[in-house]
Amino acid sequence: MLTKEMTVGQVLKLYPQTVQVFLELGMHCLGCPSSTMESIEGAALTHGQNPDELVAKLNKAIVVV
Repeated sequence: MLTKEMTVGQVLKLYPQTVQVFLELGMHCLGCPSSTMESIEGAALTHGQNPDELVAKLNKAIVVV
């Protein structure tokens, strides 16, 4: 389960399937150098997104059925 304290880089490395979630929300920070240091919460706020909603969407994307 992901948390908003994790960095964007950590999430992308562990769960590459989350790329689509970021892109759909206009968060094209996938290759940005700050993604290795910026938290999910920080990235969400920078891009006008609700951090809790973003984490929920990311967690939904990593659920393996």
